Amino acid sequence: MAVDTSPKSNTWTYVDGEWLPGNPPLIGPTSHAMWLASTVFDGARWFDGLAPDLDLHCQRVNRSATNMGMIPTKTPEEIEALALEGVKKFDGKTAIYIKPMYWAEHGSVGSVVAPDGASTRFALCLFEAPMDAGKSLTLTVSPLRRPSPETAMTDAKAGSLYPNSGRAILEARSRGFDNALMRDMNGNVAETAASNIFMVKDGVVLTPVPNRTFLAGITRSRVIGLLRQAGFEVREASLSVEDFKNADEIFCSGNYSKVSPVTKLDEKELQAGPVARKALELYLEWAKTGTDA
Repeated sequence: MAVDTSPKSNTWTYVDGEWLPGNPPLIGPTSHAMWLASTVFDGARWFDGLAPDLDLHCQRVNRSATNMGMIPTKTPEEIEALALEGVKKFDGKTAIYIKPMYWAEHGSVGSVVAPDGASTRFALCLFEAPMDAGKSLTLTVSPLRRPSPETAMTDAKAGSLYPNSGRAILEARSRGFDNALMRDMNGNVAETAASNIFMVKDGVVLTPVPNRTFLAGITRSRVIGLLRQAGFEVREASLSVEDFKNADEIFCSGNYSKVSPVTKLDEKELQAGPVARKALELYLEWAKTGTDA
């Protein structure tokens, strides 16, 4: 997916008590975040007057900061209120991506590699990003793997995790696919390079069991709950590439596009199936009514 965060896009950023237009310079060459990657973020959506699960995204960014050794400077409630304040700066016609962020300015005393929690800074960036919910995509099995908790900062939505996802996407696109199906270090399917993954076999919906090698997303959890409430059997399980290649249907979930059907996995052709359509329908209905799942 291409996300336009250049200065020409309609963007507002809250930092140090004020809203600034465009893409303000915030991190210098001696900032810990610049050279040692102490950054975390989260992503929520606003569309059609709705901001589904915004509170959960604001809570998660604080957990991510804490897990990386930083000290959150805003409460989740303060972040949520600022996000809704920022939404009012847009025309209300185009969907918005809501991105709260923390980073460390300095390293800790005695160990410059570790962030100094007291130097934590906060920014909230909102920018226009049209919805492409329901848009299909193609996948290929990536030769790259998702790291384990022993090898990377997998307990946070950390910026440092995304170069690996980026190179997986580039490798997949070099072979004519939209995205990559990624495995964990044990060879089980974890997710795509940019979203959580589901498959359907004989009417049962299956998704990889969370094992701390991938972000078990807020939208993923919401989709599972909605499908179960609608009468579907949904199981979390250890799943192989072969399981996915034998699936009747595959679809992805993520905050950016909500639900996306998969129409090809390597040589296997698939249809945009009924469960993916139902999942998106249920999600959008829930978002409009506010009824919990």
